[in-house]
This record gives sequence, C-alpha cells and structure tokens, in this order.
Amino acid sequence: MDQLSTAILYLIAFILCIAAHEFGHAWVANRLGDPTPRLQGRLTLAPQHHIDPIGTILMPLIMAFTSAPLLAWGRPVQINPAAFTRRFSMSTGRMLVAIAGPLMNLVMALLVSVIIIVAARLGAPDHLLYAAFHYLVQLNLSLMIFNLLPIPPLDGGSVLAWLLPRSMHNLVDFLARYGGIMLMLLVLSPSLGLPVMNVIAYPIRVITAYWLLGLNLAVGS
Repeated sequence: MDQLSTAILYLIAFILCIAAHEFGHAWVANRLGDPTPRLQGRLTLAPQHHIDPIGTILMPLIMAFTSAPLLAWGRPVQINPAAFTRRFSMSTGRMLVAIAGPLMNLVMALLVSVIIIVAARLGAPDHLLYAAFHYLVQLNLSLMIFNLLPIPPLDGGSVLAWLLPRSMHNLVDFLARYGGIMLMLLVLSPSLGLPVMNVIAYPIRVITAYWLLGLNLAVGS
C-alpha cells in the first residue's frame, strides 16, 4: 500500500508538472502570433489537455513501481513557426517556445517553495512539507534540467539549433533525425546510459541540495 500511495502521488505530481510545462510552450507560441495551440485547446493549465496516455500515465507508473530509468513525456504542443511574428526569426521563435517549458517548471518550483515556506512558518507537519518538496519542487527541477539537454526532441535541441551557426546545421539535422534513438539508447543501454545518466543526475542533485538548503534557511529566518 505504501508503494501504491507513493506511485499515485508521483503520478499526480508528474501530471501537474507536465501540464505547467506544456502550457508554457502553448502560451509563448500564442504570444508570438501562432494560434495553433489555442485552437487545439492547449492554452490552459488543465492537466487533461496535456496528458499522453503512455508517456504521462503508463511510463511514470512503471518508473514508480520498478525504479526503471524510463522516459516519460506529455502530449507535445503543435506549433506553426510560419505564423510567428516577424519581430523574431523562425529559429528564435522556436527557441523561445522551447525554453518556455523548462522555465514554467522553474516557476512552478519557485511557487511551491514559497508555499512551503509559508506553510512551515504556520506550523505545517514536516512530512507534508517534505512531500511537497520531493514531489513538486524536486520533480520540476529535474524535468527542467533534463529537458534542456541539447538533444532533439528535448527542448534543449531547439536551443542548440538557435545557438549554432548556420554552417553547423548539418549537426542539428543529424540530431533531429536520430535524437530520439540516442535518448532511447541512453535509457535502455546500461553500459552507455548509466554513466551518461549519472552525469546528468549530478547537476540535479547539486541544484536540489542547494535549493533545499535555501528553503531551510528561509524557514529558519
């Protein structure tokens, strides 16, 4: 029962994080002049509009019950860069839409942290505060960092395409074609994936540790 309750809490938290992430993409695309996300009902924080049955429900449940390092995802926000405002180039528009998802995870982590500080000063139980930190703050920070990896279809792929000069766009095309396969190899191949995932996990652990230290200082001040 403890494992079941943990899995359910993790699933709920993941769905909320994904909803915030995908809403960020939709909101920025809409602000740039692309009506596609709004017309498809994605310009909302309501979780049901951003859920992918396999990536948002099945995969996180498998991860929660088995601790397997599987990939999980939400329903991607479809955009039409040709509709973007001419104030920015298409590559800049794609980058802004891409970066908005991880930024929304950061905003959500900040908002939950403020709630934790207020709740702690009002005398909320420690186990509830830890659960809020573990399931919402830590998960949002992990999603933010992972999605910024410069591998398509992750958001960092669009950021990489924006940063690289046009002469290196062959690399971008290669990553766009094989990025999904590379991610699957990282997850499914222990000999290749574990060292790389440990490297990725390191900044997550460091940022989470310092974030928790800041929360403790804020609560104690």
